[in-house]
Amino acid sequence: MRRQTEQIQAMNDREVLLHLYITQFLLLAASGCAGVFLFDKLSFQKIWHFDAATVIRYGGGGALAVLVFDFLLMRYVPQEWYDDGGINEKIFQKRSIPHLLLLCALIAFSEELLFRGVIQTHFGLWIASAIFAVLHFRYLAKWLLFATVVLLSFFLGYLYDWTGSLWVTIFAHFLIDFVLAVRIRLDYLQTRHQDD
Repeated sequence: MRRQTEQIQAMNDREVLLHLYITQFLLLAASGCAGVFLFDKLSFQKIWHFDAATVIRYGGGGALAVLVFDFLLMRYVPQEWYDDGGINEKIFQKRSIPHLLLLCALIAFSEELLFRGVIQTHFGLWIASAIFAVLHFRYLAKWLLFATVVLLSFFLGYLYDWTGSLWVTIFAHFLIDFVLAVRIRLDYLQTRHQDD
């Protein structure tokens, strides 16, 4: 984790963004390639079942539960337990709110399409959650961060199994990321304002 943190901190803002966008587009490409072999037209359409009330109730409610849990952790556990080495700050702190919306929507869509839509649909909740957790390897050195990523993955996977709609998990993932990203942005602005 230290090596990755040093690499990210050494990157300029443009390089961080470029790597983030490349990663998300690679996830989308992986979903597309796997989807061609694993889905037929009917089964692919099925994962996109949309019901606004379900998306808001379960996606929004699930995101709210995760955010309450996260904010309680941030309040009551030592900061070094959930510190990712400043990586999330480097990614999100200097972005405008519209850019945060775009980034969080892209991240939620690409990750949920691959992990829930493709992997979980064809290989099950356990495999999808395990791969999701392992791909967030930067958290392996921090047991609390890794545990929360594992729990989040299982929770999102359960929401997908429960509702049968990828839109529910995309919305939940988006809200979680967006609220936490806005918090990072506002903390950054407040610190800058205090320094001036």
